[in-house]
Order: sequence, then C-alpha cells, then structure tokens
Amino acid sequence: MSLDSLRALVQADLAATDNFLANELQSHIPLINQMIHYILQSGGKRIRPLLVLLSARAFNHTGNQHVDLAAAIELIHTATLLHDDVVDNSVRRRGNDTAHTIWGNEASVLVGDFLYSRAFQVIVKLQNLTVMNIFADATNLIAEGEVLQLINCKDPDTSEASYYDVIERKTGKLFEVSAQLGPALSASNVNELNLMQKFGMQLGIAYQLVDDALDYHSSAEETGKNIGNDLAEGKPTLPLIHALREGTPAQAGIIRRAIETGSSNQLSAILEIIESTGAIKYTANAAKKHAQEAISVLTHVPESPYRKALHDLTQFVVERSY
Repeated sequence: MSLDSLRALVQADLAATDNFLANELQSHIPLINQMIHYILQSGGKRIRPLLVLLSARAFNHTGNQHVDLAAAIELIHTATLLHDDVVDNSVRRRGNDTAHTIWGNEASVLVGDFLYSRAFQVIVKLQNLTVMNIFADATNLIAEGEVLQLINCKDPDTSEASYYDVIERKTGKLFEVSAQLGPALSASNVNELNLMQKFGMQLGIAYQLVDDALDYHSSAEETGKNIGNDLAEGKPTLPLIHALREGTPAQAGIIRRAIETGSSNQLSAILEIIESTGAIKYTANAAKKHAQEAISVLTHVPESPYRKALHDLTQFVVERSY
C-alpha cells in the first residue's frame, strides 16, 4: 500500500491537523511566522502525525484530541530538525535550504524552542496526565539522544550498541510516543499502552536504519539531501560501522579518516567499500528485523482497517526509497 492510500484512510484527520498547524502557530513576531511558514511548506512525509491518527482510530478514540496531539508531535519533530541542522551545519533538508542557512543559527535555535514550548501548550491544554507523562519523559530522552550523538560524532570507534542507543532515543522515542497516544487517549489498559510502546519503538528504529542506508545509495532528488551527508557530518551510522568491521585494514583506514575529519572527499572509495562489505544489505536486514518485531505486536490490537494500515505503514517504512 502506498503512503497516499494510508493517508486517505484518515484524510479528514490529516486535513484537520494541517489546519491546526496553520492556524494555531501564529505569533506576534513576524520572523517566527515567516520561518514557520517556510518550514511547514517544505513538505516531509508526516509519518509521525499519521501514526498518531491511525493509532487513535485503531483504539476507537472519539473526539478531536488526536488531531491536537498529531500536531504537537509534528511541532516537536520540527523543533528537533531545526536544532539538528544547526548542530550538524546541514545546508539541505527535504530538497530545500535549511532554515539556519537563510535566517542564521540563532533564529533557528530560538524558533525551535518556540515550537517545543507551543507543543507543550497544546499537550497541557488536554489535561490528560498519562499523555503529559509520556511526552515529558520522551522529550527528555530525545535531548539525551542529541547529546549522545554529539559525543559519537567523528568517533570511528563508536560501537553498534552505542549507535542503537542514539537512534532509540533520537528517532525511536518519538515514534513510540506517536503509537502510544491512541491507547492513552482511549483510556486503554496498561498492557495495550505497553504493546503500542513496543510497536512504536521498533518501527522508529526500522525507520532510522532505512534512513541511514539511504544516505549511501539514494540520490538527492529522492531523499532531499546529498548522498554521503552523514559522512560529511562525521556520523558513524550502521553502514559505516559494519564496513569498518568487515573491511580490510586499508579500507577501514579510509573510513576512519573520513569519520574523524567529517570529510566526504573519499566518498566514491567509501561507497565501493560499503558495497563490497555488504553494509547496505546488513543495515536493510536489521531494519526488516525490527519492522517484523513491530508487526508481531499488532496481532494483539483489535482487527480493523486502521490496524491493517499500521501494518502497511511498517512495510512502507522498510521498502521506501526516500
């Protein structure tokens, strides 16, 4: 099933989420409005809000609170992207210039803070203690993930375990929150909350693994960022970690120097090493394993078109090329 067909299942909810984002983010500060408009118009797959909406419908939530929380998830995700791009000095995001290259680092960090605080205004307004606790714990762990990634940056000795520690916090956690919000809003039991927590985490890990694989074998037109972008930022992701482990000493030396210097000057040689060591296949297989773990959880969710959509979304995540 395509992403568009999955969106069609909750089309009205997605439209309401977009309206919320357009209407509820207004500020008296023109620069904030200008930057937010640019960021929201730059596209993106909006998978996290979609996950919130599908989860809510799968657990028979009635009302509009899931729309507010889908918007809050997108605000938090966008805030992390603004901060990430400053830390990484990224110049392209979703095929467009990053906000900090247009307005500067200071504005990007501060508008990211605005989006974070606005998200929590939305969350607190719902007065659901379970939901508030989920978000409060998650955003703290996401911040830890950012710091862990910073520590690992330009360190070729980063272990696979340390890499997973980062992506569980940075990416997995927000997927986990998105999946949990359905049962949280529906006052489901603790077991259902725990099941969807596991589903979201496994889906998020799979998503990031595919992202990291795509960085070495998809074009800028497909992904919206240049190939080898992670390498240029000195990020030791799983394809590089595997290639370092499986390559010859000479090959490992090339990759180590590239990570240490944050340089993509040897990109062609590194792409060949990644290919010859099977690093992309290794990463893709890891993604499929985590996706399968996510899918296995869904057998405990009541059967419905929305449960099927969660299954199909998981398949999309591992099969995508962008």
